[in-house]
Amino acid sequence: MEALPQSVLFCCDHNAVRSPMAEGLMKKFYGSDTYVQSVGVHNDMEIDGFSIAVCQELGVELSRHRSRSFDEMEQWGDDLSSFDLIVALSPASQRRALELTRYFHLTVEYWPIIDPTGLGEAREDKLSSYRQARDQIIKRFTSKWGDPIEAP
Repeated sequence: MEALPQSVLFCCDHNAVRSPMAEGLMKKFYGSDTYVQSVGVHNDMEIDGFSIAVCQELGVELSRHRSRSFDEMEQWGDDLSSFDLIVALSPASQRRALELTRYFHLTVEYWPIIDPTGLGEAREDKLSSYRQARDQIIKRFTSKWGDPIEAP
């Protein structure tokens, strides 16, 4: 097991599905010892309702999440170099993170988490796909940083 980083940034394509789930779950599992944020390559979507629903099942509140892009993050003064770890949850966000951090000494990891957005027709099928993405994120957490400090 690795020690928890001081700060971690999760990124995906739109900051509407995977990265907000990862941000919320990380805060729930490991408390406030680690500074956690999330960002997307684009900011053209609001937080996804299915992401809210499957995280709510574990007591993680995402409904107040506001999506933001890498560009907005920079405009707001959040410096990528201040993060110890950047976790990319999609290939596009991995490329963008590597491009933006090529002059910094920090770690960018790629976690291939499924994109549940196009999967399933009926509501239950969609929820099942989102739970799969959520559970992949949780599995990554526990294999990297151990069991949650606060049980989900």
